[in-house]
Amino acid sequence: MSDQKKSQIHIEKAQVCHLREIVEIINAGAASVRRGKEFGDWQGYGPAFEALVAAPEVDIYVALNDAGEVVGTYQIHFMKGIAFKGRPRVEVESVHVRVDQRGTGVGRMMMDHAERLARETDACMIQLTSNREREGSHQFYKRLGYDQSHLGYKKMLV
Repeated sequence: MSDQKKSQIHIEKAQVCHLREIVEIINAGAASVRRGKEFGDWQGYGPAFEALVAAPEVDIYVALNDAGEVVGTYQIHFMKGIAFKGRPRVEVESVHVRVDQRGTGVGRMMMDHAERLARETDACMIQLTSNREREGSHQFYKRLGYDQSHLGYKKMLV
């Protein structure tokens, strides 16, 4: 990707004005375990968004194009732990790129951004989970240096 294309994307903390587009992007990317369980009414996500924004250990970011449109989003959680002498670990969650922007470098830019934030907090590691159906995403994360070190389990309650 050219430097000119990269300069057209800006990553910043999400604001309530971005919520509709965030919800559209995450719902468009829902895997089978979530498909049909999310809701189209983006305004119903307001309380969850406000709680994320208010929580000191969590941030939600958006990647914006020059037109101010949300073309990607991710959440980052800074977690305390005892391992590694109490250094925090960072979990990246809900990484989504708008369908028409996949393959343009937006995902890489967001993951680089998350890694910079993790390093700034002296985190011992950055971790994430990815639905097993997302083979393209798995290859993406491996190219970025992530190892598939654990098996994950999930129990849906909705």
